[in-house]
Amino acid sequence: MEEKREYLTKQKYDELVIELKDLKNAKRKEVAEALDYARGLGDLSENAEYHEARAQQANIEERILKLELILKNATVVEDRHGDHAMIGSTVTVEKSDGKKRTFMIVGSAESDISADKLSNRSPIGQAVLGKKKGESFSFSSPSGTMSYKVVDIK
Repeated sequence: MEEKREYLTKQKYDELVIELKDLKNAKRKEVAEALDYARGLGDLSENAEYHEARAQQANIEERILKLELILKNATVVEDRHGDHAMIGSTVTVEKSDGKKRTFMIVGSAESDISADKLSNRSPIGQAVLGKKKGESFSFSSPSGTMSYKVVDIK
């Protein structure tokens, strides 16, 4: 798996550490108990409880590996206030039609469009990085070329 630097806020980093600890300790134990119970029911080839527990175990182990990789490659960023857009900045942009949008630039592991957290790897995230207040930028999207102007950076 390709290792890429992940940018996380301190809050998100802490959340992922807690989730990883819970998966390794509590969830693994729960699945092990479910597997023991299912084995006790007899024939494993037609044992739905056993197959469900194995699938749950696989999902937990996959999530543990993903979290370990993210945390291993994590760079914790604080909210950034400066004259140009960077990871951790809250940026307000204006489309050519006058519509404004404000979002925080975050790492891909933390992106959540419903919470106005936009990935630095998204087309608009990549295009706005390094821009200063008043600068215009554009990027390609599935609906064509989009043009914006940076209105504010916090």
